[in-house]
Amino acid sequence: MFVLLSVSIAPALALFSFFYLRNQMATEPRRTLFHTFLYGAILTFPILFLQYVIKEEQIFPNIIVQDVFFSGVVEEFFKWFILMIAIYHHIEFDDPYDGILYGVSISLGFATVENILYMLSFGVNTAFMRALMPVSSHALFGVVMGYYFGRAKFSKKDLSIQFRILALFAPMILHIIYNFIFTIEGRWTYIMIPFMLFLWWFALSKVKRAHQHLVQMLFAEKRI
Repeated sequence: MFVLLSVSIAPALALFSFFYLRNQMATEPRRTLFHTFLYGAILTFPILFLQYVIKEEQIFPNIIVQDVFFSGVVEEFFKWFILMIAIYHHIEFDDPYDGILYGVSISLGFATVENILYMLSFGVNTAFMRALMPVSSHALFGVVMGYYFGRAKFSKKDLSIQFRILALFAPMILHIIYNFIFTIEGRWTYIMIPFMLFLWWFALSKVKRAHQHLVQMLFAEKRI
């Protein structure tokens, strides 16, 4: 059990450390980040229960709608909703890069519990592929969501609304595409590899831009 838990948690810790250490301008309070991680972990259970009920009751007869569209929409919506009500107005959300850290935290909280439950069912043999795709993809969706939350937090009202909408729909669309690729029988690996490379490039470009916005904000404060 200890080995299974270690293997399940290790990818999330590695990914979070990667994005946390890239924040060179300030250190975000670890307690708030840990709370955000817990929000994501707790969120796993109602989402999985909802998905189970939908599947058992066959509310969506089309498998594409159920496993691709519904799954991506529900998971990203609830992560966005929790960040919106619990973190967005938090006093410690005080620079654009914080959004990325909070987005990654809640996403990895969800991904970690999902990973543990999956390995309890299918064993540690799936650990490598789980780390490469589901866990890392959740982290990258979180980067995108958090980036737009960071832009919304420090933009004027009209732009803030637009960025909050993007914080919901950008990761949602990416998640739906990710899920859809798995439905392509026999060829999904050839499509998933370039998609994951694109996802990493897209997320890291958001990390870079978040740093740029942070530097601009600090420079403007010094001038004032």
